[in-house]
Amino acid sequence: MPDETAAARPTNVLLVMTDQQRADSIGAYGPAPAPTPHLDALAADGAVFDAAYCTSPLCTPSRASLLTGRHVAGHGVARLYDSLPGDQVLVGEHLQDAGYRTGLIGKLHVSSRVDEAERRHPHDGFDVYELCNEMSMDMGSPLQAYSRWLEVADPEFHARMVTEGRGVVHHPEHLHMSHWAAERTMDFLRGATADGVPFFGVMSLFDPHNPYDNAPPGWDEKVGALPPVLPPADGPTPRGLQVEAASKTVDAHVPHDLDTARRGYHAAVAFADHEIGRVLTELDRLGLRENTLVVFTSDHGEALGDRGLMTKGAFFTEAVARVPLLVRGPRVPAGTRVTAPVQLTDVAATAVAAAGLPPTTLGPGADSRDLVALARGEAAPRPYAVSTYRNGGLAVGEGSRYFDPPLLATMLRDERYKLVAYHDVDDPDTGQLFDLAQDPDESRNLWHDPDHRERRDRMLRAMLDWSVHDQWRAGPRGGERMPAVSVA
Repeated sequence: MPDETAAARPTNVLLVMTDQQRADSIGAYGPAPAPTPHLDALAADGAVFDAAYCTSPLCTPSRASLLTGRHVAGHGVARLYDSLPGDQVLVGEHLQDAGYRTGLIGKLHVSSRVDEAERRHPHDGFDVYELCNEMSMDMGSPLQAYSRWLEVADPEFHARMVTEGRGVVHHPEHLHMSHWAAERTMDFLRGATADGVPFFGVMSLFDPHNPYDNAPPGWDEKVGALPPVLPPADGPTPRGLQVEAASKTVDAHVPHDLDTARRGYHAAVAFADHEIGRVLTELDRLGLRENTLVVFTSDHGEALGDRGLMTKGAFFTEAVARVPLLVRGPRVPAGTRVTAPVQLTDVAATAVAAAGLPPTTLGPGADSRDLVALARGEAAPRPYAVSTYRNGGLAVGEGSRYFDPPLLATMLRDERYKLVAYHDVDDPDTGQLFDLAQDPDESRNLWHDPDHRERRDRMLRAMLDWSVHDQWRAGPRGGERMPAVSVA
């Protein structure tokens, strides 16, 4: 039965994250290849955000944005191996300061994984810190909690993970990282109940991230018919997209056949849903449901063969830039669908609002709005969501390296249209413009369509204005020191 005193307590927050998950892999967003009954039920009991976008189509900058409420310019993490500056504060610390018990189980990746294997960020804000960025990565790090657990649970399997890494496929259910994360998250919830204080918990999974073959045996049998992969869009292809596409081909990322990889991806989605369902069931059993805000999302999507592309990078297709975002909680109207554009920075403001803290808690430079207020119709929607790529990923082949010259791109998505600009001085007059209402598959690039020239130019101006304000919000990196007496 629900705890009768729950309503008198501050609202708990449970953030559940996956890695590299497309929105259309969940039944709540339409027919999906694999069953996701637990996430579908979460959606039915809360709000579904139909136009949620990552702030960068890459793990590290996107996660830094989600947990600080800032865009890339605001937190300073642009590339895969950048590390979050020491002055940046994660939302967990804000809630910790407000008396919350905080915990991280699983992937953080707001900094270079090399740094995170050696040290914690000084302002991560977690009382419980059980890190695992990937199940076979940095197994010798004292901070790799899954490795320590696995070494006790099954020393032989642990040894294989150490020596074979990603070569170990189809991890057993009871040893899988997603299972470990669910077990440890449930332990965290039980501890929170015993403490009688509000909690902020993060359950962060690696799945369904490539290499697409670690789902437990048999879970691929739950995957039904796969949708056809999408062909390249008609119209001009910007050179920047061509450069990224050359290193993100199917051949470069799929060791066998594409359909096997796609089936493995959706099998991982189904298993993640199963483990998330176990956590949500335990939340109910502990009487915490009525007073817990649950947020489910992912850091970015996955191309998964569409347009001949794999994984993520400097392309902003719906498969990659759009993310699932579900919110359930005490003040969230069940069955709500929000069509206005939102972005992952909004998760931070949503968490501090649940704790009864003002939006200024996130500090200057934040660009974050309360999703619950938006779902309730109590806040004005954003005019657009923005996602940026600032030479963040590595070119594949001939040794991993960042692109040179740098690959820079920005996406702006309003209620209906999506504009993508590649900031290439040698190719200044190509980009992408899609009418998502008439062309949800983004099959026709309207960049040079004379009937859409005015809209394109208006969105480019909005993008420029946003960029200037974003840089202004970021503030000076070295701080400021005003003189005691103003000088004319």
